[in-house]
Amino acid sequence: MFKISLILVMAVSGTRAVDYFLELEELYSECTNGPVGSVPLDVAFNVDNFRSVIDADGVHVSGNVTTVWDFDRTDRLSGKINVFRYNRGTWEPTLFNLATHKVCNVIFDKNSYWYKWWFQYIANQEEIQEKCIIMKDTVLVHNPFVVKLGLDNISGPPLQGRYKAVIIWELFDQNNVRRPLSTCYEVRGRVERK
Repeated sequence: MFKISLILVMAVSGTRAVDYFLELEELYSECTNGPVGSVPLDVAFNVDNFRSVIDADGVHVSGNVTTVWDFDRTDRLSGKINVFRYNRGTWEPTLFNLATHKVCNVIFDKNSYWYKWWFQYIANQEEIQEKCIIMKDTVLVHNPFVVKLGLDNISGPPLQGRYKAVIIWELFDQNNVRRPLSTCYEVRGRVERK
């Protein structure tokens, strides 16, 4: 038994890390199978003043996003990202997932993915720390930035083909009861080896 485990560990650890390029179809789209009561991103947030341009360098982001939904600051915002791979006509779940129980507590934690990928570029961080992204008319002011479309140093089985990330934001009241409204959107694209 020990020999088999050692061989498996050596085989997995000997796997060479690979870099991947992501090609987005569009920045985001509505969920195909979102939770009951979920609305698209552009219903929960006014994105009229938000700008994004996809090119070879990545996604160039600027402008503002304003919250439309209206919840109490005492509510808890939960965030999930689930990655699916398209295989023979069906979206299959992968092992790549991220779930944060209390998003408002970690969005400005420099070690959190939410901060690294997005919230570090918010100009009005003090206001967002106070209101999070759950109170009506809260404006997220973005400093212009570029989201790089790549995955670097990934170990494991090869990635290739169509993938989608399903992003779900859900709110819970002080009694931990899920609010009937949530938002769900997808980011779809192709993954190719660099």
